Amino acid sequence: MENLALIDSFSEFKDNKLIDRVTLMAILEDVFRNALKKKYGSDDNFDIIINPDKGDMEIWRRRVIVADEDLDFENEEITLTEARMIEADFEIGEEVSEEVKLIDLGRRAILALRQNLISKIHEHDNTNLYKQFKDIIGDIYTAEVHHVRPRVVILVDDEGNEIVLPKEKQIPSDFFRKGDNVRGIIESVELKGNKPQIIMSRTSEKFLEKLFEQEIPEVFDGLITVKNVVRIPGEKAKVAVDSYDDRIDPVGACVGMKGSRIHGIVRELGNENIDVINYTNNIQLFITRALSPAKVSSIKIDEESKRAEVFLKLEEVSKAIGRGGHNIKLAGQLTGYELDVIREGDVAGTVADEDDVELTEFSDEIEEWVIEEFAKIGLDTAKSILKHDVEDLVRRTDLEEETILDVMKILKEEFDS
Repeated sequence: MENLALIDSFSEFKDNKLIDRVTLMAILEDVFRNALKKKYGSDDNFDIIINPDKGDMEIWRRRVIVADEDLDFENEEITLTEARMIEADFEIGEEVSEEVKLIDLGRRAILALRQNLISKIHEHDNTNLYKQFKDIIGDIYTAEVHHVRPRVVILVDDEGNEIVLPKEKQIPSDFFRKGDNVRGIIESVELKGNKPQIIMSRTSEKFLEKLFEQEIPEVFDGLITVKNVVRIPGEKAKVAVDSYDDRIDPVGACVGMKGSRIHGIVRELGNENIDVINYTNNIQLFITRALSPAKVSSIKIDEESKRAEVFLKLEEVSKAIGRGGHNIKLAGQLTGYELDVIREGDVAGTVADEDDVELTEFSDEIEEWVIEEFAKIGLDTAKSILKHDVEDLVRRTDLEEETILDVMKILKEEFDS
């Protein structure tokens, strides 16, 4: 049969992994029936026989024999004269089956039919791909770097599926080259037109949680539960873990001997500093653990407003706040409380040290972002800053030595006057 280039179309798709034989035959039949409807007005009296393995097909049209003068529906009826040209002993009322050659549909119809076939197959593949990745949202996935662009990395998996890793979903220290294998979680699948866009993330808390499941057998087996994960990607993370088996130390099991178990996770996340914390329902104890490595003196909790005042010795304040304020920020996110750090003696010391001045009083001479940098390490008054060495402040803040010297000069002038 003259099925022209459609044989090539069959061979293109018959080995497609995402489409089974029954579905392929259904798509092919649907495409041909649409073409027959356009040509003949109806496809009710047509039989389509498809052999996708050989890339071949047959179309047969059934028509009822009528007297020559009674022909009303040319698609469904055939005159006795025409029927007897096919077979001499045909009689009125009998049914005639004739093969319809594909070429009879016309060249333009054949080209449109081929394009429609390709479109239907791709549409089916996209639907399957969407469902396939929708089912694994939140799971770790590995793909190879295919192309690196300024704001996105294009990955391709073993089956040739394209996965997008946007810049904002990458850890700041991530650096990829073509051919690199990249791990992340499938964060979302979005339909862009008819084509699914698969988004990967390496910054999601879920990615860190899944890495714990993958790297730590007790977590995978359910002996240890990851209760909560908070992160500042590439900088610091806190993971609260618990176990219903008193014989298991959840923190020790996750960290491993000399950090052996967690080391692989840290390396995967660009040396992100991970604190593993033993979860507890005792909120005071949980906040204390969350603020590690600082040693908390006492905590005053307001359940209604979800705030907690954390009292610490002066030397512990910077530890609790952490570089860039990361430690206290993550501790608050982990516990669900807004944490206010209070140096021990601050309340009583306001009377005894009346000549000290809040740093905010110098906002006309010191820029606000500089004041905020000092506040991050618990230094919010003039004397609290002047008590420190310049080298110490450079080490503990993101401020340059020149900036700190300028601030100290302004503060000293206040007390000298």
